[in-house]
Amino acid sequence: MPYTGDGAERLARAALTRLAEPGDLAVGQWIDQLGAVALLHTIREGGRPPGAGAARVAGFRARAAGLDPAADLERVRALGGRFVIPGDPEWPTQLDDLGPTRPIGLWTAGAASLRLLALRSVALVGARACTAYGAHVAGELAAGLAERGWVVVSGAAYGIDAAAHRGAMAVGGPTIAVLACGVDVAYPRGHTELIRRISRQGLLVSELPPGQHPNRFRFVLRNRVIAALTRGTVVVEAALRSGALSTARRARDLNRITCGVPGPVTSALSEGVHALLRTGAATLVTDAAEVAELTGGIGGDLAPHKQGEALPRDVLATAARQVLEAVPAGIDGAPAAVVARAAGLPPDEVLQRLYELTSLGFVERCGAHWRVVGRRKGDPGE
Repeated sequence: MPYTGDGAERLARAALTRLAEPGDLAVGQWIDQLGAVALLHTIREGGRPPGAGAARVAGFRARAAGLDPAADLERVRALGGRFVIPGDPEWPTQLDDLGPTRPIGLWTAGAASLRLLALRSVALVGARACTAYGAHVAGELAAGLAERGWVVVSGAAYGIDAAAHRGAMAVGGPTIAVLACGVDVAYPRGHTELIRRISRQGLLVSELPPGQHPNRFRFVLRNRVIAALTRGTVVVEAALRSGALSTARRARDLNRITCGVPGPVTSALSEGVHALLRTGAATLVTDAAEVAELTGGIGGDLAPHKQGEALPRDVLATAARQVLEAVPAGIDGAPAAVVARAAGLPPDEVLQRLYELTSLGFVERCGAHWRVVGRRKGDPGE
């Protein structure tokens, strides 16, 4: 019998997360056509969804025999989590941009609202075997974004992911970890305490039901959720074959903002980022303010304009700068007529500018000659 009652859809979708791998296009299309409850009933009762092969349906049916979605839901509730499905107030509707490959549902652990955290979120991803430079930059970016009210999303892996989560939490910000395993599974093992902290200060999210362990394909598939959930993705360090680049490509395909932090040109771990920047697939960013400006509201998150230190000669009028450049730096100096020829200006104007420069302390008069006063900060060579 199919599930009935108010919780039928949730139970059916919970069961389907055990039957199908994340992002299964065919299963997503069947849910769209039949609904989750009818699809599960069809599989269990020996029917065949539209276009399904017999062997595949037989495999699903064999798995379906031992399903207990109610136990899975209770297991997650005991962790302080829940199973969020499309149509729930907590469902982030931006995930619907994935079409039939959107998650069947999301298992979560943590008290925060997934939808509210994701409204103003940025993904920070990169290499697992990152450099000290990459870890530092990721931590600084995450902390800066959290201080600006942004939620940092990553995958709880070693390297850049961990630095991003820690950077956000160090300044009291929430963070979301999208996992390639069940929310009750600490992976990698070395991040057991980090994952526990994220569940307390933010949220753990996974398409996989409790107890499921990661594999290589699940890591790749979860990247589409990171890309779709956030307003933009920032790649800090990534080699040419890095999995982080798949997140950036997904973000670009979903019309999300894609950014890259440049690294040393000699570093293989930055080659993937540099390729994104060179081809125009990502925008170069160097700090949290620039990321916020790109991903935030128009005119609401502008980064401060960066410029070099203002020097005394910067305030000089153009003619005064021409005259100053024409005054010899040597101890002997030169008469005003020689300075006028070098500056290409009328002698009377040059004389006027020389006196202005004297009052400002740039030049001095020695008899009939004019010379530069020592060497000042901002002069050529400084």
